[in-house]
Amino acid sequence: MPWLDAPGRYTAMVRLSRAAGLPRRLPDGLGLAVRVQHADGTDRPLDLLLTSSGRGRFTRHLPMPRADALGGPYSSLLPYRVSGRHCILTAFPRRSGQAPVHGDPVSLTRALAAGPLMFDLCAETSDRSWRAFAVLTVRTPLPLRQHESLDFDIYTYSAPGFTPGGALASTRRAAYRGSRSGRKDG
Repeated sequence: MPWLDAPGRYTAMVRLSRAAGLPRRLPDGLGLAVRVQHADGTDRPLDLLLTSSGRGRFTRHLPMPRADALGGPYSSLLPYRVSGRHCILTAFPRRSGQAPVHGDPVSLTRALAAGPLMFDLCAETSDRSWRAFAVLTVRTPLPLRQHESLDFDIYTYSAPGFTPGGALASTRRAAYRGSRSGRKDG
């Protein structure tokens, strides 16, 4: 897979979101969705969906609410199958003196005006440590309204050698359909 095996630059779109839509200063489950354009060398995108989590051996599998989008890692919670091996994917924010970023559009726009948001994308190794495979740099907010939001789907937009694991796949597919329906009806 080109984007894992060789150095390169890829265009990506990112959505930071709040799960329950609680007031911005309250902890909420935060989501980091990434669509990598041409990740496998074709015109097909690759989607990654990550949730605010812990970084430890067990807490990397648990969603953890937080108030600051840069306050801790994001995890796939369930393993991906990467080159024939199961591993958790994680995004570790690089914090460089930024004020809290609450995950709402106003806070994100303010943070991006001060400079890019950066994340180290990592895969879990066989000894449960992390191996960085990409740096995600978010530079510009897209002028999209909520009803124009991108529909991310890790099952529709995966790549050979880089697919979400089968655990709870039918439940996750139903949740994605419900989420898309809720955004369109809202």
